[in-house]
Order: sequence, then structure tokens, then C-alpha cells
Amino acid sequence: MPSQNEICKKFDAIPSVSKGNEKLGLAIETIGKLPINGLRHDPENGTCGWYIWCGEEMSEEPDFFKPLHVSHIREYLPEIEQYLSLPPGYRFLVAGEYEDVWHDPQLTSM
Repeated sequence: MPSQNEICKKFDAIPSVSKGNEKLGLAIETIGKLPINGLRHDPENGTCGWYIWCGEEMSEEPDFFKPLHVSHIREYLPEIEQYLSLPPGYRFLVAGEYEDVWHDPQLTSM
């Protein structure tokens, strides 16, 4: 599995490390579905900006995402830990061997 820096280099992105004590939003109830999706907003208030869910659709329900410390993601979805240094404005979608990573400028305030 590539390192976080290798993933950033592969997609020509400047790494922005998600620290272990920061929180991300994880839709725990969706784990087990494919694909695995992630998008990163600007970090704020102790969060790293990542929101991660599994399956085709992201729910608009206010309790869809549960806060989780970045250091615990490997217990839930170890296969996506390699993407967590992609900077704000990036998204990923993975399913088995399939991988798609792209920049979405609408995710950031800059």
C-alpha cells in the first residue's frame, strides 16, 4: 500500500497531514458498502476536514457522520488511510482495485 506522501505525489498534490488527534466525519453505519468515498473541506475547530462514507449516496441527515479521531481510522477503513494527507479540496473514490482521486474547488473557501 502506498504511503500518504506517495499518494500526494502521484496526484500532484501538496501534502496536508491529518493529525491523529484531529477529528474526521465517518459514516460508520455505511461501512462494508462500496465504493468508499472521501472529501476534504478546510480544517476547522479541531477537525481535519475529511468526511468519509461508503456506498453510492451521501446522506443529508445531520447525524450521518460521526466524529472519529484520525488515529482510529485504521480500525474502521485501513485501506483509505493512505489518502488522508491529500489537501483540502480533494476527493477520492475507491472500490477494490479501482481508484479515482480529483480536486474539487467547490470544497474549499479559497
